[in-house]
Amino acid sequence: MRNRKKILAVPGVEPVKQAGIGGLYAITPDIADTGRLCNAVHQVLAGGAHLLQYRNKSAGKHLRLAQATALQRLCKQFQVPLIINDHLDLAMEIDAEGLHVGGGDISPQIARCHFGQDKIIGVSCYNQLDRAIEAENAGADYAAFGAFYPSMTKAVTYQASIDLLVTARKQLSIPVVAIGGINLDNVGTLVAHGCHAVAVSNALFDAKNIRKTSQEFTRLFNQS
Repeated sequence: MRNRKKILAVPGVEPVKQAGIGGLYAITPDIADTGRLCNAVHQVLAGGAHLLQYRNKSAGKHLRLAQATALQRLCKQFQVPLIINDHLDLAMEIDAEGLHVGGGDISPQIARCHFGQDKIIGVSCYNQLDRAIEAENAGADYAAFGAFYPSMTKAVTYQASIDLLVTARKQLSIPVVAIGGINLDNVGTLVAHGCHAVAVSNALFDAKNIRKTSQEFTRLFNQS
């Protein structure tokens, strides 16, 4: 295993606390085999992930329901919130802990109205600080910025900068999540510059040892 450099805090940026929305935020890849998906997620959660987002862009309605239901059971075992990507109806049907919405999805206000005051609502803000401020004012629980690095999950349309991350930490009261091409070699920079959580998919689920990789992400975060 390669040695990881100690993460050095950046002057003027308040250290991240491991509470609420923070740490490793795992995002599932498009896996049709529910058993294989659950096995991989079990390893991620056992490694210390703080949040799990179910995202499957290729699955039909029935498969999404079966997979989300199975993942909800797993997440409850580990006491980790399950956040559903895009599908409010699915999140409500399985009583998930949260919903993540993008630019083409419903607004945070509508999501909150239908989903409930006690649920987590996250918003993709790309590289747009104004969108994050608007989301916070609308009652969102976290703002996700990215992509910070080239991503294998989807084509990079918006490029987020470290300067944006630092500015967002200073101007927003809600947690800031970094996403896009994050791996063990670049996560330290994001943590040092103040992100509360890092959203990771390929670097986790394509790892030879998923649980150990999850532990490494969590350990790096705990060094901040």
